Amino acid sequence: MSADRETGAEGTTGQGPGTNRGRRAKSATSSLTERESLRQRVAVVIPAKDESRRIAATVRAAKAIPHVDLVLVVDDGSLDNTQDVARDAGAVVVRHSHNRGKAAAMETGAAVVAMRDAPARPPRLLLFIDGDLAETAVNTAPLVPPVLEGRADMTIALLPPQAGAGGRGVVVGAARRAIASMTGWMPTQPLSGMRCLTREAFEAATPLARGWGVETGLTIDLVRLGYVALEVPCDLRHRPSGTDLRGQLHRAAQYRDVVLAINARRVRALGEAVRGGRPEE
Repeated sequence: MSADRETGAEGTTGQGPGTNRGRRAKSATSSLTERESLRQRVAVVIPAKDESRRIAATVRAAKAIPHVDLVLVVDDGSLDNTQDVARDAGAVVVRHSHNRGKAAAMETGAAVVAMRDAPARPPRLLLFIDGDLAETAVNTAPLVPPVLEGRADMTIALLPPQAGAGGRGVVVGAARRAIASMTGWMPTQPLSGMRCLTREAFEAATPLARGWGVETGLTIDLVRLGYVALEVPCDLRHRPSGTDLRGQLHRAAQYRDVVLAINARRVRALGEAVRGGRPEE
């Protein structure tokens, strides 16, 4: 699954107005001892639909990321043989019988990872990546250390310019402005789907915003709660949306879902203001 993205040269950090400003990242992972940090494992979760041509290369590259001991593909109702190709490449595969959308695939993946976590070990970090990254998937590795070391609760990949991208930044701009207005932080690439999170941060953001609004909703929810988000440059290549009819329909659906996610959170924030409370923890 892919989304239009813009490029930023430097990483930026987001930290919202929640009551736990400056505390979340440290409490999430940096309290681990050095020995425990070496034992900290990472699960790569790949939501995928009809990615049989690229999924094998993506899985093999993801398995090479340091600390990764589980690569999980969630086949979200593919009509091709994505699940078979992914399994042959060494991934654990779970399948939705019909397409339920990216957010549902992410939630399914996180639930399966939780079932595989050992009670005596720290919960695995969750590294979400797109299924069309192919060999460049290994370049999401820089997303892991800031979360592992407790400097961030969520890292977001900053991608270089993508050849063939047809978007004009309308959806990106809408998401960026909404995040800034609601959290005080303006990310460079708010729609980037490559993200590493602690288990605590992921669960704090559930249920996720539906459809293509998942990244925008995830960022707003976590930063407002005081979790620390950090953008990290990653040399990734994906299949961009072009200027043809299919690309235009994709961006229209993306804009719809992003606006729905934004409006739902504005209504929630208004309710919190009326009650005189703060975001729930």
